[in-house]
Amino acid sequence: MTRKPIIGVIGGASPSEKGLVLAYDVGRLIAQNNAVLVCGGLGGVMASASQGCAEAGGEVLGILPGSSAESANPYVTLPIATNMGHARNVIIAHTADVLIAIEGGYGTVSEIAISLKLGKTVVQLNRDRIFSEAVMAVNSEQAVELALQSLEEE
Repeated sequence: MTRKPIIGVIGGASPSEKGLVLAYDVGRLIAQNNAVLVCGGLGGVMASASQGCAEAGGEVLGILPGSSAESANPYVTLPIATNMGHARNVIIAHTADVLIAIEGGYGTVSEIAISLKLGKTVVQLNRDRIFSEAVMAVNSEQAVELALQSLEEE
């Protein structure tokens, strides 16, 4: 891959404290591995991962559900206002080369399903396996390592 890899981080707007810490660490590790983070650009897992990435000097692409770039969390460096609501999940799935799912609800499940349908690797962290095709990780380091390894195998 000649361009920077794009790693999607998806997850709930109201995660557990552990989920927030994991997301922050995933974001930091994405930046430290010279990859770009793409997410939904709002709060919860998205904001925590964005913060970790931005504070480590990385780029954060936020695919926003509304019509205003100002709705992005303060760590998004490249906001994309779609005015598409939940349909933006498809854009996130298409944009990411690989995805890491941290907790989450129905929106996260939809992003996982779309990504798997597109043939992309999805690494799940801090949740039960949703789809048998998803790869399970036990910590942030392993999640980012598995995500990057999947790109080397392509």
